[in-house]
Amino acid sequence: MLTYEMLSKPGERDHNEDYAGAASRGGAYCFVLADGLGGHGGGADASRLVGEFILEDFKERGEASEAYLKKVIEESQSRLMEEQLARDRVNEMKTTLVVLLCGGESLQWAHVGDSRLYYFKSRKLKKRTLDHSVPQMLVAAGEIKEEEIRRHADRNRLLRVMGVEWELPRYKLEEPVEYAKNAAFLLCSDGFWEWVDEKAMQGTLKKSKSPKEWLRKMEEEALKNGTGKGMDNYSAIAVFLEEKEA
Repeated sequence: MLTYEMLSKPGERDHNEDYAGAASRGGAYCFVLADGLGGHGGGADASRLVGEFILEDFKERGEASEAYLKKVIEESQSRLMEEQLARDRVNEMKTTLVVLLCGGESLQWAHVGDSRLYYFKSRKLKKRTLDHSVPQMLVAAGEIKEEEIRRHADRNRLLRVMGVEWELPRYKLEEPVEYAKNAAFLLCSDGFWEWVDEKAMQGTLKKSKSPKEWLRKMEEEALKNGTGKGMDNYSAIAVFLEEKEA
């Protein structure tokens, strides 16, 4: 049994360039979250174009498999590059991306950039995606600690995004995990995780009976910590997986 809730808000900015959406097909689900980058509304166009392309494709022919996930991300990248040329907006339409596929017996996800996916099992954090950013690279090199990413001066310097030429696929595909009860996922843009740390995510999850309640509690935490500090657009998708019905 799968339940989910989504939110996407402008924060303290004039426009929202994030995109969050979901689609289902034959009992399988696809969740997409993207954070647009680029001037003059190009980021909003990029995140929406990529998000809508993936969800529409999933509704027509999607499946929860590694092969399909690779295919649809690469096709959405190609479509975005084509649209840049058609609109004469090269380098003005870029976006991060995180995609979660749930279906059958497995759960599969991939990401590009610094929009994150968090995986919880029995209300405890098991793993998260690693940002394609300068601060995450510094963590890997042992130069800064993980908790320093949120306030690092170069936090917004991304090393991989959708909407630039790829010589090789630039997304990170994670190892699939088996469908299990008492699992939960959080997909979120940096404008969300910047103000809600992992301790708060896990603590609010333990007190929540539904994805809606979990998102509400985390949003309250984000607003408490970020209001008045130039909050960026923030978006999140919460997914609960419970024991399958017989």
